[in-house]
Amino acid sequence: MPIVTMQRGPRDVEVKREPVKRVTDAFVDAYKVPAESVQVWIHEVPKDSWGAAGVLTADK
Repeated sequence: MPIVTMQRGPRDVEVKREPVKRVTDAFVDAYKVPAESVQVWIHEVPKDSWGAAGVLTADK
């Protein structure tokens, strides 16, 4: 069973639905597995808990 983890900042549930669907569809197409076997985990990281280019995201 494929398990995909997406790490990103917090989003509303409405925004999460589309990427979960698209990732699932991509695995179904690429690996010929049933959609029911694909799990997509969304790990939400608060802006004060990650940074990019040396800057805490909360400070941008």
